Amino acid sequence: MAKPVRLLSVGAFTLDTILRVEALPAHQGKFIASDGIQIASGMATSAACAAHRLGAEVSLWASAGDDPVGDQLIADIQAEGVDCSLIRRVPGARSALAAIVVDAHGERIIVPFYDKKTQADPEALPLADLSGFDAVLVDVRWPGAAALALGAARSIGRPAILDADTAPVEVLERLLPLATHIVASEPAARIVCGHALDPESACVDLASRTDAFVAVTGGAAGTWWHDRATGRVRHVEAPKVKAIDTLAAGDVFHGAFAVGLAEAMPMEEALRFASAAAALKCLRFGGRLGAPDRTETLAMMAAHWPPAREGKGS
Repeated sequence: MAKPVRLLSVGAFTLDTILRVEALPAHQGKFIASDGIQIASGMATSAACAAHRLGAEVSLWASAGDDPVGDQLIADIQAEGVDCSLIRRVPGARSALAAIVVDAHGERIIVPFYDKKTQADPEALPLADLSGFDAVLVDVRWPGAAALALGAARSIGRPAILDADTAPVEVLERLLPLATHIVASEPAARIVCGHALDPESACVDLASRTDAFVAVTGGAAGTWWHDRATGRVRHVEAPKVKAIDTLAAGDVFHGAFAVGLAEAMPMEEALRFASAAAALKCLRFGGRLGAPDRTETLAMMAAHWPPAREGKGS
């Protein structure tokens, strides 16, 4: 690969406590975990770390308190090789926390806490312009910053990618028109559409509301994307794996997709690249720590989509 692409990732920055149990709790009580870890994470943060492992140079624009947790968060992500110089520190505010329980099948319960002071809208971008980046990726957890970054990226012709996940409908409706590329989870698509739809129908509905590229992710079921050239929805299957931990799989998907777009991969190839990276992450406990490197991801792509199948619909 030539010179690494540069990405800006904007949004969630949390200290995650991840505990592994046999089954997710169905009632109150005390449950003993078989494994546990505490790491810096969050949607945009995990995507940034995944993108860096895949070969990109990545800067994170996030917000933290001026507390010891914020110090720990920054130290952890700097150690991953992600540039943290743009991170905002808010005096007197608390850094975000999340408690996460993962079961033997890789499913999870996530309970995050965000201090309103920490997540307050920024007054401006941390840089005069974003022309030094090849793509910008934002999540829905810091909407004010996401709106600024999407608008600035779109105005200079850079991919402005929205990780549309579960959020209040007003947040999603604020950010959707600003993005050039929208990759939505099924729950987010249903929030926007206002009714229960299968992923393919949701993809059609979302695409009718915007001029942006639209895809809807369905986890192990794969990804549906609207091909505006043909006017139809296409499907990219997900590699079949025995999931150990699905936590951060969506974030890894978005980080890999951003890398693919920034490298000008054809759309289906970028989605396969993202699907392969997310599948590999699911094989490892520890949230974003399971994100694969580029060699692993390309090997998964070659195994799942052999060259003889290239060019055929999935």
